[in-house]
Amino acid sequence: MTDIGIVGLGRMGANIARRLLRAGQSCVVWDRDPAAIAPVVADGARGVDDLDGLVAALAPTRAVWVMLPHGDATEAAIRRLGELLSPGDIAIDGGNTHWKDDIRRAAELRAKGVHYLDIGTSGGVWGLERGYCLMIGGEAGPVARLAPIFAALAPGRGDIPETPRREGRARNVEEGWLHCGGHGAGHLVKMVHNGIEYGMMQALAEGLDLLRHADSPELPEEHRIEVDIADVAEVWRRGSVVTSWLLDLTAAALAEDPDLAKYSGRVGDSGEGRWTVQQAVETAVSAPVLTAALFSRFASRDEGHFAGKALSAMRHGFGGHLEPKKG
Repeated sequence: MTDIGIVGLGRMGANIARRLLRAGQSCVVWDRDPAAIAPVVADGARGVDDLDGLVAALAPTRAVWVMLPHGDATEAAIRRLGELLSPGDIAIDGGNTHWKDDIRRAAELRAKGVHYLDIGTSGGVWGLERGYCLMIGGEAGPVARLAPIFAALAPGRGDIPETPRREGRARNVEEGWLHCGGHGAGHLVKMVHNGIEYGMMQALAEGLDLLRHADSPELPEEHRIEVDIADVAEVWRRGSVVTSWLLDLTAAALAEDPDLAKYSGRVGDSGEGRWTVQQAVETAVSAPVLTAALFSRFASRDEGHFAGKALSAMRHGFGGHLEPKKG
């Protein structure tokens, strides 16, 4: 059993703690909101009153997983951990941080003898049951030490068929976690993952929007076709080449309401799509689809088009984000 601290008990942090508890791991948890701590304590975690108390409650060698929104809150937590942790301890950022910040933080903590891991974490609000795909950056030693933690959080092999000709490669990758490389590599891979996600979501949303308007009055009457897009999404799930978890979520939303009336069509972005496009510019890599998907999200904030509603429905499905309608 490995002792680990979890800082931040929002939609993902709380469920990360719960999944570890279910696997028999020991968790010490803290959140600025005491109301967020109590339910996780009820599930078997040990709660503390502040970050200092969390570090004190962990037995050396310590590992502390920070699961906070990127920006000032995460910076402050990592900085404070650098003051509290001892040489050999491990600080982890599992949120969505820019990979260049990881390189800086790792150097700052290294001077104190503290290890740092950046872990891109994908799984959203479904991670408790489905598991989390983990993309890890940092030194090999701390990664190996926390392998039981990663194995507990990852989805496992499940019923996904083996990929041919993978003989000799790390088996943990097939379980859903990967040591991607040095500091920053985990969040770099997760950043591009999210950029791709933007593109996939946009393609599905636009395609369904086209079918929804197949009976448009813009067309000659003999060319108008009524299409049940809820049934289209469902049949595409059954063996088509576009089948995916995103399509599963979309089909569920359309089955509930083919008009997606509760969604505003306004689609937010949490930073990684922008960073992906910036990376494309800095490396002179052509990424027109990912860039267009990002710009479509910007456009959605002024227009309530159905494609934007479909994107909003998918985002709500996997991440619990429900953008409010404009008043």
